[in-house]
Amino acid sequence: MTAVAEVQQDWVPSTRTLLIGDTDASPQGETWDVYNPATEDVLATVGGASSSQVDAAVAAARKAFPAWAALSGAERSKYLHRFADVLEKAADRLLPSIVNEVGCPVSLASYLQVKMAVDEHLRWAAEAAKTDRTIHLGEYDKPVPTMSDVVHQPVGVVAAITGYNYPLNLAIFKFGAALAAGCTVVLLPSPRTPLTTLFLGDLIKEAGLPPGVMNVIVGGADVGQQLSSHPGVDRVSFTGSDGVGAKIMEQAAANLAGVTLELGGKSPSIVLEGVDVEKIAVEMHLRWARNGGQGCAALARLLVHDSVYDQFLEAGASAFDQMVVGDPWDPATNIGPMIRPDHQARVNGFVDGAIDDGGRKLLEVTKPLPEKGWFVNPVLLGDLPHSARAVQQEIFGPVAVIVPFKDTEEAIRLANDTAYGLAANVWCDDPIEARRVAEQVRAGTVWINGGGAMRPDAPFGGYGRSGVGRELGEWGMKEYLEVKHIQWRI
Repeated sequence: MTAVAEVQQDWVPSTRTLLIGDTDASPQGETWDVYNPATEDVLATVGGASSSQVDAAVAAARKAFPAWAALSGAERSKYLHRFADVLEKAADRLLPSIVNEVGCPVSLASYLQVKMAVDEHLRWAAEAAKTDRTIHLGEYDKPVPTMSDVVHQPVGVVAAITGYNYPLNLAIFKFGAALAAGCTVVLLPSPRTPLTTLFLGDLIKEAGLPPGVMNVIVGGADVGQQLSSHPGVDRVSFTGSDGVGAKIMEQAAANLAGVTLELGGKSPSIVLEGVDVEKIAVEMHLRWARNGGQGCAALARLLVHDSVYDQFLEAGASAFDQMVVGDPWDPATNIGPMIRPDHQARVNGFVDGAIDDGGRKLLEVTKPLPEKGWFVNPVLLGDLPHSARAVQQEIFGPVAVIVPFKDTEEAIRLANDTAYGLAANVWCDDPIEARRVAEQVRAGTVWINGGGAMRPDAPFGGYGRSGVGRELGEWGMKEYLEVKHIQWRI
């Protein structure tokens, strides 16, 4: 264990109460245990919101909306920067919260789960709040001369429902843009990882956000259903599986509320002919396996040209030698546990099913797993048809599949041969050819030769079953803005 692990003892939220309007509300709904997936220990027993508390949270957001929307963008920006200041100061408490309830290795969590979310994404939203988005259309002379402006106004109350794998990031992606746009928020985390979000409730008060602007509740599927179908909610933003996303879309439709859905993927990483695979194989494998493969944009479908296929497998063996599965607080660990035993069983079921389908384990980590914790050793599966379940469905664990192809057009066809379209990567030495392929792959984000970090000013979202709408950047802001045309005679 390292010095950073010393802060583990100070990681549980100071309260486990809900934040509704200007009050800390004691949960009145069902209770459940929250576990540390690396140790199987119970971290806390949490109580969810009752039906009346869901109503109260929406009512508080509705009440706060007019005054928050009436603030200038510069005033909202000050609030958001102040909130970011508070989160930065609380980083040493947020980090252990995330490591312990998600199982994300501290080596990854310190930047990707905390620093990036606050320093880059929340700060960007705070600055974006200042932007004047009015469009002056100018004069139109039929049948009489007129002038027009197009203005953007906040949609209203947003239900922000987040996934378990990146609890702080996913929350900030949603409430950062929503608050910057002038909306108010009811935030509902995954019931598997509610503690970091409950901690946010304390920090919201510390930052001095006006009461009701941002409310925090927790609960299971019943609370999520009530919130997403609530007549007082104007937009639902959800991150999770495509199956649950479809249900949320149906529930929101009862009130014709808008939806923003980020629903995962089966993202390809395409290695074209001529690429020096010795330089990229390790990076590719460590990328899809990070956070235990529990990432919606994990590039876990490897499409590799025939001419470099064998060489790629040989080069990738060293990546598996570098994969350390175990204690998330050990700085040497880069693969943490699955979130729950049922998910561990699901991931192992994909591997077993692939073997039953005639596939093989081409590369794997074979070291003994810790005696406690819901761990899975990373595996690369091969010799499967592209129609196989393990190739087509999101596994959400440290399992990748590799599929060879004969030429670039086949690679593009295989890349698009899936119901998802969230992300992709194209490895190619020719920048013109790489760009041509990138433009033909149906995915919301396409990296070339590894790309870079997720940009706060660029859109994130996908095609097909990967979701509806976009988060981040101006595209994410517009999810929370209505468009109004104002026209007058001159």
